[in-house]
Amino acid sequence: MTNYIELTNFIKKNIDIEDKDLEVVLSYFKIIKKSKNTILLSNGKNSQVSYFVKKGCLRLYYIDEEGKEITRYIAFENQFATELVSFITNEPAQETIQVIENSELLYITHDDFRHLMTIIPIWKDFYRIYLEKAYVNNSRRLLSFTALDASERYKQLFKINPNIVKRLPNKIVASYINISQETLSRIKSKI
Repeated sequence: MTNYIELTNFIKKNIDIEDKDLEVVLSYFKIIKKSKNTILLSNGKNSQVSYFVKKGCLRLYYIDEEGKEITRYIAFENQFATELVSFITNEPAQETIQVIENSELLYITHDDFRHLMTIIPIWKDFYRIYLEKAYVNNSRRLLSFTALDASERYKQLFKINPNIVKRLPNKIVASYINISQETLSRIKSKI
């Protein structure tokens, strides 16, 4: 399963899974290629799929009350992305999932993901770890919005995830750290 090397490594990094169980898990993932700007999930639809980025980039964003796009999450290679609240609750998504770069993705359906937890007990540990990391990342981002000014947020982003700054347009970077593009340009010119 050469197409699954990155996913295999990601899973093994998070849980101690036996090879036979890993083969079963991988058998539930399918490969798709999507072009830049493709919408994988629209706001208001149910999120029934979780994506693993093999190559490329996905972003999750929502539209605020002023009609402005707010980027909440960006997934590059070797990261999962889904509209987690909808994936868990089966309620309509509040966010949109967009392909930012031409991407090769592995995906699993909600039902298959849940089924794996019943037939491969250690998959529950994988899910718990995934949820814990998502919670920590979201908490840190929220804290940065109240505890750091715009310049500090940009510097922190560059330190923690330089790919966002290097690979994505200023419009997306600015919406990710909750500042205007003009403010971002001023910050970048001073650094």
